[in-house]
Order: sequence, then structure tokens, then C-alpha cells
Amino acid sequence: MTQKDNGRQLRVAMVVASPFPANHGTPAGIREASEAIAARNHQVHVVTYHFGEGSPPKNVEIHRIVNIGFRRKVVVGPSFEKPILDLFLLAKLIRVVIRERLDLIHAHNYEGALVGYLASIVTRRPLVYNAVNTMIDELPTYNFFKPRILAVWLARLLDYWVPRMADKIISISDDLARFLDARGIRPERIQVIPLGVDQTHFTGSNGSVIRDRYHLGGAPVVMYTGILDRLQRVDYLLMAMTIVKEKIANARLLIVANVAKERDMKDCWTMIRELNLQGYVDIISNRPFEEIPLFLAAADVTVVCRPNCPGFPVKLLNYMAAGKAIVVFEGSAKGLQTMRHAVVVKDHDWQALGQGIITVLQDPVFAQTLGRNSRQWVSENLSWPNLAEKIEKIYFDLLERQRDGI
Repeated sequence: MTQKDNGRQLRVAMVVASPFPANHGTPAGIREASEAIAARNHQVHVVTYHFGEGSPPKNVEIHRIVNIGFRRKVVVGPSFEKPILDLFLLAKLIRVVIRERLDLIHAHNYEGALVGYLASIVTRRPLVYNAVNTMIDELPTYNFFKPRILAVWLARLLDYWVPRMADKIISISDDLARFLDARGIRPERIQVIPLGVDQTHFTGSNGSVIRDRYHLGGAPVVMYTGILDRLQRVDYLLMAMTIVKEKIANARLLIVANVAKERDMKDCWTMIRELNLQGYVDIISNRPFEEIPLFLAAADVTVVCRPNCPGFPVKLLNYMAAGKAIVVFEGSAKGLQTMRHAVVVKDHDWQALGQGIITVLQDPVFAQTLGRNSRQWVSENLSWPNLAEKIEKIYFDLLERQRDGI
């Protein structure tokens, strides 16, 4: 960073090819990231779809595409509407960058990167791509493209080309950085900056509110928060609960699904009946993010049941910020030490997942220690002020290289 950049206010376009804000995964992370960057005295302009849910980020200007009559419902994954919405997003982004005289484009996810790349060609602004997932890991699971081989082919194509469109790549995990490196992306173009979490959201929440609302009483509560798409492998958690109920007869599982497709809800309830878990499981859908801290405050143990996750699960951040004991597959653990920060079990081993839940529920002192350690870990490593400073440095370095013609 040059001396003249110190204290300079940047004007950043944040591209979000989805509803924004939204109470799940990446949009929730973008909300906090944009707010943290704005808190460093930069102008942040989020360019996004025509609607959103939940509280917008503070001191961030949101620019929405025109509403041409499409539905206003948050959907995770591909849809027939998205290509049209993304064309409007591209036009909107170009106008905002030119009108507001923005310095650079920071795009999230694959669609955002594609839109950002085309806009960067027109506006001649540098492009930062925030890599949060891989297509080969997710796209085939949505069953949108038929036959499945088409989804696999498209996923591999996107995984190869999209990262090459950016001037700089921010990877949210070491696993994802290694994935990009294996596809020939030069290491100097990649910097690992994980997602952060605002711990203040989870301070002082009273779990009795949720326990009273859902008639849980003093029952041991296992909790999962997040979407129900197949890639999350909620089926592993349901199978694990068959082991838990044999040891702890009054245990309850709360699945708090902030976004739930009808098909996924149906699949879950079918499996609950097949596993004879009626009365042991409740699925609560479409709750706002503001209620998530209340739900987590009511939990005795929280679970991340997705194996082989290349990114960084936002639910894991929330669990740690709430100071909750966690049982997690190793592919989603992201640096957490087993039996210190969480109970980490082998990917796909749902029996071990169930046994890990039992271990935590049977030892409340151990559960409290895990929660305290994980909260300390997230506070020391994933605070947004520190992460925003690293993102800011990428911005300045990229603009300096552009000025120097590198």
C-alpha cells in the first residue's frame, strides 16, 4: 500500500447475484462483510436482485434491479429465472459503477463473478472474486440439469474458467484455495480470508423463550440451523438421531430451516417417519436471522452434518459465536481441534455423529468447555474488523497494480 493510499476512501461495488439481504449462508456473510468494510470509512454499493429479507447492512447503499414481476421468494440453487435476473443485474452494475465512479468490483459466488467480469470489461475496473464454494460439489445435487452428466460437465467448466476471470481471488478456506491451485490458478492470485461473524448478535439471548414456545421443557436439545438442500446431508443427522434416542430417550432435534423447499421438507418428513422419529424431531421453517440467536441459546448441542465442505459453513460460525458445543464432520470443521473446540468425526460416518452427540449430551461440563473454547477461537481468529482490514489491503494493492500497469 502506498503512502498516499493511507486513509483514502474507496468506492466499492459489491455484486450479489441473489436476494439480499437473506437469512442464509453466503448472503448473511456478505451482509456482515459489507458492513465491516463500510465501517473502515469506505463507500460500499451492493448491487443485487429486486428483493431481500431481513435487516440491511449499516452504512451500505443497496441498488436493486427493476422488478419485472418475478416472484419474491428466496430460493437456494439454480432456477429458470436467474439468467434473466442476472442480465438485469449486469446492466444495473454497469450503470452504478459509472454513475457512482466506483473504484473496483467485488463479486461473490459464480454468478456474481460472471456478471462482475462482464461489467469489468465494459467499465475497465478491476475484479475481486470471493470464492465461497465449488460447482462440482453443489450443482449436481440440485437435480436441476438433466441428465446429471450435464450438471457435472457444466460444474467442471465453471470451476475451471470463472476463477480465471478475476484479477484477485479471495478464498474463504484453505480447502477451497487448494481446489483452485489444483486447477492451475497461480497461488499469488489467491488469498485466504475466511468469513467472520459478529458475536454481538449472540450475546444475552434467552433460550427459555424457544423452549417455552415449542414446549421443550428441560429436554436435551440437538439443533441444526440452515437450508435443507441435499448437499447439507440432513439425512445423516436424522440417522444419527436413531442412535441418540436409544441412549437418551427424551432428546429432541430441532431443525431450524431458514430456507426450505417443499421437496426437501417432504423428503425430511418421509425419512422421519421411516426412522420412527416422530415426536423426536421438529422442523421449524422460514425464521428470520434475528431469531437464530434465540434458537441457539436453547440448544445443548449443535450439529454440522455436511461432509466434504470446501467453503466455510456460516452455521458453524454462528454456533461458535453463540458459545455452543458442536459436533461436526471433519470436512466442515475448518481448523477446529477435536475434543477442544468441537467433537470432530470422520466424514459420512453418521454412527460416529450420533455417538458424538451422545457424548456431549451426557457431559454438560464438557459441553460448556467446548462452547467456551469455540467462542474464544472465533473471537481471536474471525472478527470482522481484522478480516475487513485484510480485504481492504487487497483492494489497495490491486488498484496500485492497475495504476502501475502491472
